[in-house]
Amino acid sequence: MAQAWRCSGLRWSAAGPELVWDGGRRSALTWGKRVAFGVAEGGVRTCVGARGHACPVRAVVPGRSTGARCEECARLDRAHSVAADTIADDPRPYHVYLAWFGPGITKVGITALERGSARLLEQGAVCFSWLGAGPLMAARRAEELLRAALRVPDRIPYGAKRAVRSSLPRSEAERAAEVADLHARAVALPDWPESLTREPCQPVDHGRVFGLAELPAAVGEVTELVAGGAVSGRLVAAAGPDLHVETGGGVVVLDTRLMRGWELVPTGAGGGVSGVSGDGELAVPVRDFRAREGSVQDGLF
Repeated sequence: MAQAWRCSGLRWSAAGPELVWDGGRRSALTWGKRVAFGVAEGGVRTCVGARGHACPVRAVVPGRSTGARCEECARLDRAHSVAADTIADDPRPYHVYLAWFGPGITKVGITALERGSARLLEQGAVCFSWLGAGPLMAARRAEELLRAALRVPDRIPYGAKRAVRSSLPRSEAERAAEVADLHARAVALPDWPESLTREPCQPVDHGRVFGLAELPAAVGEVTELVAGGAVSGRLVAAAGPDLHVETGGGVVVLDTRLMRGWELVPTGAGGGVSGVSGDGELAVPVRDFRAREGSVQDGLF
């Protein structure tokens, strides 16, 4: 029987995207690389725990949950989360940023200064610029100021990001224009927090990092993994937690957060998983973008 692995998720390093496995092993991902794995037969998806601690009851979690946590572990995780606005006394300095995902899709957010641009890579921001830097609560006030005065959201659904990823303007200057315009209006607001230092607009483009040049439009997205299912295809791009995988039927998006909590095994020779061919196929539920909105294909894609 093939050895089973548990995926901790997709991480972005200076060298690019990597799949991280429990125990610390990492698998570097490069364009053109074959991505292939199966889900253990008869397995169930279990809670990944919170804040570095295993779930005490190894609770079973739904296949479509991107959090991969039971209610209790999710509550514990959010209780210590800056993103959930549950921490007010963090002494670290923070960056306020503007992130652009496509025409008309820009958000404001904050990230600890020490994290650099990691948060922007994790979110799949195609272009971004720092807006200001300072204490956490000042960064929070700036975030709220932009929401109220300029109607800039602090969250963008992943579905909206994926929908435009293959049809973005090719020029980096075009992609940066909306960020530059919003940056100018933001720093000119009269109620800017005094303890937050304004930063100049210096757009950073992730198009090449994500492999978005000539990216084919996705024909569907994996909605969940299932016991005995499998994924096989050629990696053509990655952004945020998403892998764009070329299969025999076209490019399909796999949100790697759906991999967490499952026991995964190698496919191919000796892998013990059937239904996957070398040219790239899926044996998991997929929502076909070409079909009626909301339809789900629950079989081989």
